[in-house]
Amino acid sequence: MNAKASALVDDAAVIWLTTVSAEGRPQASPVWFVVDSGEFLVFSLADTPRTTNIASNPRVSLNLDSNEGSDVVVVEGLARVVDGPSSADHSAYQAKYRDRIVGMGYTPDEFAAAYPTPIRIIPLRWRVY
Repeated sequence: MNAKASALVDDAAVIWLTTVSAEGRPQASPVWFVVDSGEFLVFSLADTPRTTNIASNPRVSLNLDSNEGSDVVVVEGLARVVDGPSSADHSAYQAKYRDRIVGMGYTPDEFAAAYPTPIRIIPLRWRVY
């Protein structure tokens, strides 16, 4: 990840995660994320098309822009659903999203119960425009 991509990722609250269904249909979803040990970490609702898609095809893409369209990052990677930690126990996730979680009417523990499925994405290819 170069400096431009790093700055965009650090500033972004939302990234678009695109998975592919077993039938080959792409499904894009806006998600909250943090970068943890060089991987993207997302917390998902349980038993969603997103997690089903990852189980059948781990190839995903992550996309974000500067909200002005002048700076764009596309990351191709491999995703996997993992066990723990919960979002309530992940300090970087809480630092980044706690105010938004509370703003949605959740406590951190309630949010973690509603979005219990951690997904880790290993970046394989970065494109920065």
